[in-house]
Amino acid sequence: MKNLMDLSGRVALVTGAGRGIGREIARVLASAGADIIVAEYNLETGKDAVEEIKGMGRKSYLFEVNVADSASVKALAEQVYQQLEAVDILVNNAGVSGNMLAEETPDEEWKRVMGINLDGVFWCCREFGSRMLERGKGSIVNIASMSGHIVNDPQPQTPYNVSKAAVIMLTKSLGVEWAKKGVRVNSVSPGYIATDLVKGVLDLNPVWKERWTSMTPVGHLGETTDVAHAVWYLASDAAKFATGTDLLVDGGYTSW
Repeated sequence: MKNLMDLSGRVALVTGAGRGIGREIARVLASAGADIIVAEYNLETGKDAVEEIKGMGRKSYLFEVNVADSASVKALAEQVYQQLEAVDILVNNAGVSGNMLAEETPDEEWKRVMGINLDGVFWCCREFGSRMLERGKGSIVNIASMSGHIVNDPQPQTPYNVSKAAVIMLTKSLGVEWAKKGVRVNSVSPGYIATDLVKGVLDLNPVWKERWTSMTPVGHLGETTDVAHAVWYLASDAAKFATGTDLLVDGGYTSW
């Protein structure tokens, strides 16, 4: 029987692949056989990711991008397609958060979060999706969040929540629009994931740690591999009938 999860011969581009969830997504897709394009704003972490992927026996390429800048994303696509024939899988992972009371949120903070979390996803979908449409095939996976479904407690993060809810609707909209053209668009909505960054935040906020854990039915935070494996599934042929889908990987948090 054919292994529908095998990604051999495919090229996957992962934004924000230098660390955290993005880095793990790159590892998992590489372990499934894909060559990896690391699209990063931070070239230092990006170089580390590329070397790790190459150490796994896969090809890997580093390109600099600021996803919040449509011109930068356009330039990224042009550079990628000058060097490579096609991108089979696009994972829009790059994102930022922020914890600030809504009434104290300045314009700049709102624009920063929306620019990276929402605009950046659309710019990448538009540039790489249009080329996938020309080929009549491709898989796009956007990283949304359970925060696009619920309001987190106790931390205030209205811009983040709104941006991720918008990513989920963007995913549904593109999934429907491109369904008959061979391009699937899905998203993964992680719950609380124990990245190095999150661990550092929780060390400074023990009340948050207790609250997050107690409100997650499984009783603990997730791991980056939990998210990466969900991305792998949606990116692969095993999910050929899935489009416009948002896959929650949250330890049951949104089921309360």
